[in-house]
Amino acid sequence: MPEQPLSESGAEDLLRCICFKTGPPSRIGVELEWLVHDLRDPRLPVSTARREAAYGALRALPLTSALTFEPGGQLELSSLPAASLTELISTVSADLDAVRTSLRAAELTLTGIGQEPWHAQDRVLREPRYDAMESYFDRYGTAGRSMMRGSASVQVCLDAGHEEPGPLGLGRRWRTAHLLGAVLVAAFANSPRAHGRSTGWRSTRQAQWADLDPRRSLAPALDREPRAAWTEQVLDTPVMCIRQDEGPWQVPEGLTFRGWLRGGGPRPPTRADLDYHITTLFPPVRPRGHLELRMIDAQPGEDGWIVPLAVTAALFDDPEAAETVYRVVKPLAETAGPLPAPRNPLWRSAAQHGLADPELHAAAAVCFATALEALLRLGASTAVCDAVAGFAARYVVRGRCPADDQPHETKDMDQ
Repeated sequence: MPEQPLSESGAEDLLRCICFKTGPPSRIGVELEWLVHDLRDPRLPVSTARREAAYGALRALPLTSALTFEPGGQLELSSLPAASLTELISTVSADLDAVRTSLRAAELTLTGIGQEPWHAQDRVLREPRYDAMESYFDRYGTAGRSMMRGSASVQVCLDAGHEEPGPLGLGRRWRTAHLLGAVLVAAFANSPRAHGRSTGWRSTRQAQWADLDPRRSLAPALDREPRAAWTEQVLDTPVMCIRQDEGPWQVPEGLTFRGWLRGGGPRPPTRADLDYHITTLFPPVRPRGHLELRMIDAQPGEDGWIVPLAVTAALFDDPEAAETVYRVVKPLAETAGPLPAPRNPLWRSAAQHGLADPELHAAAAVCFATALEALLRLGASTAVCDAVAGFAARYVVRGRCPADDQPHETKDMDQ
């Protein structure tokens, strides 16, 4: 039976209901994106045939996490919601061990870098939605193609929080996420290169997300109630594409979802169209019932992803830490100014300078110390606490980030 057309009031009601599901924070998840490189020389391009053969073997693995692939061949593992940080790390680590073992047999490896640093990546997934997405982004420059084909991240998923005010309340968590987000960008920046050259950004990945199109990657207004602000953002963002059962998907120009609801499209939109439209919005914090924090670059090392996951979880889900971090990041709003993240001065400095920015460095130092105290209260393992402490000592205390470990010369890699 065909889906019924969606009205504008129906869309508004759905968005208010489905995007923020409140209650005591009790679940946590993570989505890990990885670049896939040649095991012996990561600078060598990996052919599509070789990649597909290796991915075929991966699809047969009995993983707990969902395994998917991005348009440029990046690999993504999306965990199930877990009841604790310890459970989540254990489950995802086991899946990663299985994936790495399988890739190693094909002489491939996972690489934790936020943006492909060495060569332009071909698009390996040929599907109508990716054809349409690329056509849409090409209207605005090259950032969209680079994002689709060569970016990788650590995305932390947290419950939206209590309905009522307080350290774990929805309004507080929503505002904290958008200010702390800049600190997380700076601390974990790990993509200073593209096409074999330095780009001038500690997080090239974040710089590209900010430049996708005029609206799609922007945060909604933070001075409004979260549900109302997000509903407006969703409905007033242009539609990337209109799905069709046969043939290429349409890529309208200048048609917002609200305009589509009011009769501007080739057919009336449905609930499924609204659900898909939400997946084409890429703000730093995306509400999907829970809060999806999307601003952290993929991290180096097999277990590097654990540090941003643990730090973020501790700062949001421990009430004492949540209160402390809110007081620490609240003054950053003055630096951010009226522009939305990630295009305001605070976020741009985080992506360009990392923790060399003095204000972000000072905030990060307090946030990491607070996270360590909270992790002990939350019963995190010694290994996790040691990993966070080690990262803080190596980078945060010294005003550095992982990008600073990578060479910054502008000479091409082949010279």
